[in-house]
Amino acid sequence: MIKCSGNALLGEIWQASRRYVRTACKCHGLSGSCSLRTCFKRVPDFSEVGVRLRAGFDDALRVTVSNDNGRRLHPADYRLYTDEDLVYSQDSPDYCIRNSRVGSLGTRGRQCEPHSMGLDSCDILCCGRGYRTRKVTTAENCRCEFRWCCEVVCQTCTVTKIVHKCR
Repeated sequence: MIKCSGNALLGEIWQASRRYVRTACKCHGLSGSCSLRTCFKRVPDFSEVGVRLRAGFDDALRVTVSNDNGRRLHPADYRLYTDEDLVYSQDSPDYCIRNSRVGSLGTRGRQCEPHSMGLDSCDILCCGRGYRTRKVTTAENCRCEFRWCCEVVCQTCTVTKIVHKCR
């Protein structure tokens, strides 16, 4: 997608939610009677906006900028687009690999969870390269106690964990 600052991204989210503003009304009165009705504009839930933006992102159209000071955009694959469509002019960098030019450290060596369905899953985080599993033994503070006025005393325990890291 086109690189944008945090404020520009908030603007995009506001634009996406503004299109779907609805009128909602509330009734006021004794015992639930609707003697007074208050109506107001309501933006959709953030999750609904996110779903719409994700669908637009998945269907986004690559465009090229015309030579007339960039006033017109031309679809790169000759698909027509509307003002509702998301468009981009440059491919996003591949954040899976190290690239100091864009500030990406890559995902090699990142800890992941093989059975997770979230963003920390090894399938997503390791970008299809797979992962290594190791047993790691560390010393950690445990059985900590607070002793009267200002002292915490802990024992040191040896903990063995299974760690998964991206290749």
